[in-house]
Amino acid sequence: MKIYFLVEGRRTEPRIYPFWLSYLLPELTRLQSFDESCLNGYFLFSGFGYPHLLDKTMPNSIDDINNIGDYDYFVLVIDAEELSVEERIEEVNLFIEKKGLSLGKTKIAILIQNRCIETWLLGNRKIISSQPEDETLREYLDFYNVKELDPESLEKHPDFETHAQFHESYLKKLFSEKGLSYSKKHPRHAFCTGQNVITRVSSAS
Repeated sequence: MKIYFLVEGRRTEPRIYPFWLSYLLPELTRLQSFDESCLNGYFLFSGFGYPHLLDKTMPNSIDDINNIGDYDYFVLVIDAEELSVEERIEEVNLFIEKKGLSLGKTKIAILIQNRCIETWLLGNRKIISSQPEDETLREYLDFYNVKELDPESLEKHPDFETHAQFHESYLKKLFSEKGLSYSKKHPRHAFCTGQNVITRVSSAS
């Protein structure tokens, strides 16, 4: 099986997804180039954010896949952000139809990060302190306790403009309480908790 992953994020997903895939699909080898020959492998490429992913990167990726002709799946990984999962999928499908994009025998799978990758990382209960000292974190937990409730249903806090901004701040506070750090550029501490996140996200799907 050969899979082409196109992820939205510039930094976080390209660092975290290979780690997750080592658990989910350990039989696949990561390819260094999209045209590399391999029976069981995957290529992962960043779409450099939204909407660049749709407008520029995805059409180019589809051209590459069609030229190579040996990919079984094209997996598009994109944030829901302020839309519902269904709305984001519809948006992608309409774009594909409008642009007349075709993948031939390659199957497409649209993977929606609801609402963003930080939302999924909030699914790791091991990073949540039972009695946090940080006042802001206590406020966040009182607003919505991700240790007990599904992070994908976490609503926007009134102090933030978007869900994603709040979810990222929540995650940073959780890591900071443990003496760790998190940023999109350096999500290294998220790696050691990846398996727990996979389990919880899978059970919530």
